Amino acid sequence: MKETVHHFPVNILATSSAVLVFWLLCFANLTFVQADIHGAGEQALAKIDIYKTTLALDGSALITAYPRILGSLGEDSEWITVNIMNEKPSADDWVGVFSPANFNASTCPPQDDQWQETPYICTAPIKYKYANHSNPEYTKTGKSTLRFLLINQRADFAFVLFSGGLSYPKLVSVSNKLQFSNPKAPVYPRLAHGKSWDEMTVTWTSGYNIDEAVPFVEWGMKGETPKRSPAGTLTFKQNSMCGSPARTVGWRDPGFIHTSFLKDLWPNTVYTYRMGHILSDGSYVWSKVFSFKSSPYPGQDSLQRVIIFGDMGKAERDGSNEYSDYQPGSLNTTDQLIKDLDNFDIVFHIGDLPYANGYISQWDQFTAQVQPITSTVPYMIASGNHERDWPNSGSFYDTPDSGGECGVPAETMYYVPAENRAKFWYSTDYGMFHFCIADSEHDWREGTEQYKFIEKCLASVDRQKQPWLIFSAHRVLGYSSNSWYGLEGAFEEPMGRESLQKLWQKYRVDIAFYGHVHNYERTCPVYQNQCVSKEKHHYSGTVNGTIHVVVGGGGSHLSEYSSVIPNWSIYRDYDFGFVKLTAFNHSSLLFEYKKSSDGKVYDSFTISRDYRDVLACVHDSCPATTLAT
Repeated sequence: MKETVHHFPVNILATSSAVLVFWLLCFANLTFVQADIHGAGEQALAKIDIYKTTLALDGSALITAYPRILGSLGEDSEWITVNIMNEKPSADDWVGVFSPANFNASTCPPQDDQWQETPYICTAPIKYKYANHSNPEYTKTGKSTLRFLLINQRADFAFVLFSGGLSYPKLVSVSNKLQFSNPKAPVYPRLAHGKSWDEMTVTWTSGYNIDEAVPFVEWGMKGETPKRSPAGTLTFKQNSMCGSPARTVGWRDPGFIHTSFLKDLWPNTVYTYRMGHILSDGSYVWSKVFSFKSSPYPGQDSLQRVIIFGDMGKAERDGSNEYSDYQPGSLNTTDQLIKDLDNFDIVFHIGDLPYANGYISQWDQFTAQVQPITSTVPYMIASGNHERDWPNSGSFYDTPDSGGECGVPAETMYYVPAENRAKFWYSTDYGMFHFCIADSEHDWREGTEQYKFIEKCLASVDRQKQPWLIFSAHRVLGYSSNSWYGLEGAFEEPMGRESLQKLWQKYRVDIAFYGHVHNYERTCPVYQNQCVSKEKHHYSGTVNGTIHVVVGGGGSHLSEYSSVIPNWSIYRDYDFGFVKLTAFNHSSLLFEYKKSSDGKVYDSFTISRDYRDVLACVHDSCPATTLAT
């Protein structure tokens, strides 16, 4: 993140300098740790030095926004028109969107000698644009009209005109306030598998605590009398954050997160649902009506389609937050999946979700962006460095990549069927698929709690019923010819596959997926750095090794490859994209890599085999035998 100097006492600055030196040394010795983040961009809101804001109110400047009441027809988002008139325009004027609208010093933490002088504003805006964004002549005319897309985030909004650029903001004018007709409404449903195959969870966000309204989901098969299932309610506070900016300028109240468990579902059946809240006066508040198709019974033979990608990030449809410079592929991936929503059944987003990096408002923005997907199919996530990592917080990597979030927003905003969501590893089934999702931000090496889970997950599957065994983690615990891995010499996350490759081989894992590296790469079926098959597109017969796939091109900045191409690297693509798996039956699987820009297939292969091929003895995976008769 950008280093900025605030109004801190000298002793604080000295401490900060020591910490900075420490991190520079770490970077010099552990370049692999910096990986994807660090690559080519930063959280756009981090560029604003909001603590340095000074008042420069100018009566000749005016900023207005309309409509004032949003979502009057029940919408969760609405386009806003912002008009600017400024007699002293400059090229670095910008407009920030603040929510809640009272953004003055009352929101600053207690002084306790932290500041030499109290800042005027202590919270970052939720988004921003430069005043000349839509009018190159702004510096001459002093007039501009901007369009912003606002989503319901449980509070009112105000638009603020600043001069002085992002580094030395000067507050020039404040707009009228805007608000959704029901800012507390239930919004942004997120489906996920429960802990059994016949259970679906619905998680959503609202402004209602349980002492104000009782949350539930009304659901049922189409045409039948619906039933109601209660929901649990969670939230998190500022003191749950591990550090800045999540604990300081990036903090924003996340509202209340509700999860309901819809149980005893019939397989492959369409259900409709809506979220509801019973208010204290007995009245109801409802969401829109959504629908989903329940999962097939484990082992059930039917057409089953899976989407997998990582590192998508959040983007802005209104062009704010310099979106085109930070998350260039995010909207393309999102829109391609929405366009093809009828042609897949479940999504795995394997880490690095919004890249909020400690700016909590961005989690709402992300859940709104993916709502058309998450409200319709299970959206299963993995933990990435940008969700979890923070020094001295128990993460395996002692880096500040989460911006102080240390996993709390991800673990609260999304449900996963883990025994402990703070330990983000879990297994789940979808018909003929069995998935083992690892948490690369916690130690996975032999002898650890997670290693035992991984082996148990791989060993537990009945391959006669579920022939397609998939392993996944955020960081590349297998193989990647990314440039920084190449510099390290091993073409993997350090210590990545040393402990795990014998498990992949022993239990005959078909495909292992990773994110973290922002590109696409597919290996041959490989074991101990060696290809075990010369075939590239049509695999059949005995399973001799695992195919490793990097699919981290969901949207964030692309990562360069090493100039060296290892012999196990079959296909590389420096572009945004995702993978689709299609199981036609117990013997036939289709793998497709699609670009986000056009949705077309650019790499593919098939696997054809029988159950006996999975059982066959191969190197380092032969069960013990006896000569006894």
